[in-house]
Amino acid sequence: MLGQHRDGSSSAKTGWHPLSDPVLWKVLEENAMFKTPLPEQLSPTWKLMLLSDGSVTRHLQLLTGQHIRVDCLEMQDIGEDLAGLPDGADQIPGPRVQRQVFLRMPPVAGESEKGKALVYAASWWSADRVNEYLRDKQLPIWASLSNARTELYRDVQLVCYGSSPFLAREFGESGPFWGRQYIFWHDDKPLTLIYEVFSTSLQRLLGPSMSGHSIDSTMHTPL
Repeated sequence: MLGQHRDGSSSAKTGWHPLSDPVLWKVLEENAMFKTPLPEQLSPTWKLMLLSDGSVTRHLQLLTGQHIRVDCLEMQDIGEDLAGLPDGADQIPGPRVQRQVFLRMPPVAGESEKGKALVYAASWWSADRVNEYLRDKQLPIWASLSNARTELYRDVQLVCYGSSPFLAREFGESGPFWGRQYIFWHDDKPLTLIYEVFSTSLQRLLGPSMSGHSIDSTMHTPL
């Protein structure tokens, strides 16, 4: 299952946080764009956010008018083992490095000193090349790659909608949440696999993600 552990929880070894089973709705980007559309009640602004090939950090800065901070939770060597990683991780040459971050608003008085989390992202890199592309671990990925003038192609593989108790606590918002998985390609080779989850607080900027009734678990779309 793309972007998930088989038991729907974070891996004891890798410790990243996918949206848990049951994912209420999931579809490959190819199907979302051309065959099986995203749910009709999903707003156009959320479709743009989920399928855009632009920088998420830049989108957030334009939406908020604030400097978005990268809170790097970890960068750890995880070796060659693919257990607990999302499908597609095998396209990234091992040994691998796993990176987890939150994209946060600047802190304000009376709130968390870290600032409100808007997006969670886990990514996987080849250990042999990660330092070449992420020289400053506190910079957003897009900023690091742009500074290096790296030409990229973003291949969105998955859009999903599900729950995560961990992310609900960290976002300070109830789910379900929208998420996506994609690969950055460079020089016709996969550079990194990225899995992102968006806080429902973004509805205050983008408008409600859904019009009418919420997605029902019976609306699960097969890949």
